[in-house]
Amino acid sequence: MRIEVHVHGTLYLCKGVTLAQVENGLHKWLDYLDVASIAEARSLEQDDPGIVFHRSDRTLEICWTGEVGRNFVHRLQETLYEIGPLTEHASEVEVTYYYEDGRDEYQLLFVGPTAEAIHQTQRRRMIEDVSGLLSRHFGEAEIGQVTTVVNELFDRDLERSKAAAESEADFPQTGGSLVHFRKKHLH
Repeated sequence: MRIEVHVHGTLYLCKGVTLAQVENGLHKWLDYLDVASIAEARSLEQDDPGIVFHRSDRTLEICWTGEVGRNFVHRLQETLYEIGPLTEHASEVEVTYYYEDGRDEYQLLFVGPTAEAIHQTQRRRMIEDVSGLLSRHFGEAEIGQVTTVVNELFDRDLERSKAAAESEADFPQTGGSLVHFRKKHLH
C-alpha cells in the first residue's frame, strides 16, 4: 500500500559542506526514490521546492511530497543519521502521512551533529509544546513549575544516555536522528 507523505524541515550545514557530501548523506533516501541526485527528487506538489541545497546560506531545505511504502520512515531515519555529522546544529524534520481514509499522522524526526545536540533540541521543542498547552489555562509561574520538571526529566534522560554510551558501543556518539511521534487528525 502506498501512502502520501510530506517531509518538511531545514538542516543547517557546517561550513565547507559540498553538494557531493550532501547527496552522499542522502543516498539512502535517493536510492529509495530511485533517483541519482537531489535535483531529480521532485515533489508531487508543484509548489514544493523538493530537496534544495543552498550553498550560500549553508542550508538543506526539504519540502517534499511523495508516495511511499512501509519502509520509507526507516530509510528516512537512516538518511538523517548519515547526514547528521554534516549539520552545524540539531534541527527537526516534520513528516506528515496522509491516509486515504482522511486521517493524518504527524511525526518529528530530529537530526544533528551529536546525540547531545539532538537531545537539547528535543528538550527545547518539548518545553515549547508544554508551555503552549499550559498557557491556555495557567500563568507564567505555573508554567515555570512544569518546565522545571521537564528540564529535570531531560537531565536524567541525558545522564542515562551517557551511562549507556559508556557501557555500549552501539550508542551513536556523533550524528543521528531520534524520533518523536504525535498523532494529529485534521478534519
